[in-house]
Amino acid sequence: MQKYRAGIIGLGTMGMLLNMEHRRIGFWKPEDAIRPTSELNIHHKAYLHEIVTDKGASSFASYADALQDRPEFELVAAAERDPTRRNAFIERYGVDNVYDDAEEMLRKEKLEIVAIPTNTRPRADLTVLAVECGAKGIITEKPMAYTLEEADRMVKACADANVPLVCGAISTSEYSFEKAKEIIESGEIGDVVSIEASSNRTSVSQHQNWSYFIDGNPAWVIGTGDTPPNDVISYDGKTVSPGSQEFYGEGMMVTDTGQVVHFRKGAPGVRITCTEGELFHSREQLGWTMWKNIETPDGKSLSTLIPWDRGKYGTNHNGAVFGMDDIVKCIKGELDEPKNSGRRIARAIEVEIGLVMSAAQGGVRIDLPFKDRSLGLFYDWHR
Repeated sequence: MQKYRAGIIGLGTMGMLLNMEHRRIGFWKPEDAIRPTSELNIHHKAYLHEIVTDKGASSFASYADALQDRPEFELVAAAERDPTRRNAFIERYGVDNVYDDAEEMLRKEKLEIVAIPTNTRPRADLTVLAVECGAKGIITEKPMAYTLEEADRMVKACADANVPLVCGAISTSEYSFEKAKEIIESGEIGDVVSIEASSNRTSVSQHQNWSYFIDGNPAWVIGTGDTPPNDVISYDGKTVSPGSQEFYGEGMMVTDTGQVVHFRKGAPGVRITCTEGELFHSREQLGWTMWKNIETPDGKSLSTLIPWDRGKYGTNHNGAVFGMDDIVKCIKGELDEPKNSGRRIARAIEVEIGLVMSAAQGGVRIDLPFKDRSLGLFYDWHR
């Protein structure tokens, strides 16, 4: 079996601590090297890749766990500024090849698989550097980037080098999304009429399940009812950062091929309405539901709930594991592009920026793509 040298940059919640401590212990600034860390359950174990059933994986996976568990990967190095977390990595994974400088690690170790679950600020530069240093596959945490320019650089660097890029551990990477797309493309429930997605904060471009189901490029958006950014967050009397600028209203997007996506509060993660039925995905309902129109003996049309053919398409909610799987498939030539690819997320960021701008101007139409690539969004303090 081909073995790929793997490493990780950032040993925070998604990087390593996910199943080892209670989340978000205290506040910090993105530039802080020392982060609040509670008592750690160093020897918690999760066996991830062989468990693909309706009951899901054994637990949500950190990127470090996913890298170590994947048989094609050899976890050989990590970079982290916080010494407490570096020491925890050494004890947990038995890998003492740790760095306090990510660039030094990338240049010395010549890693083939790189996970970058840092905060958002350095992510674009590290992704480009990882490509320059020979990476064959990259997975980052969400959100992908602050600005369109950063997202453009990440997508271009990876595309030019034929490096698959996954950005975020979200449900789009699950096998079940492949099955849903197969059903839609087969015409089993007719032609797609429209797509609906939640507009709850973080759902437009951080959890952009809708982007996997559009073929064209976003052409224009209209947004309305957005709320102001979250209140400024303070800790010990000091300002940590402004709140999120993500969209929290309602709106719509139209692609250059005429596809329509509606963003609505209270909508499921994604709903695809077709001429002869409907598919929708909801984390609250643990996966996919399908309705299909059938003809009754008396000639009437009846919308009927169709059992979901789960098999290997069970809902696992383990984006880190399935994102890694997409990277391996791309390297092997079994998949053209990760389901949660950087390209799809970059266009979702552009859509969200457009929705924010439209709502701020009273719901005017905003044409895409933007010429000004310095436009961007800023996120909560922990991003």
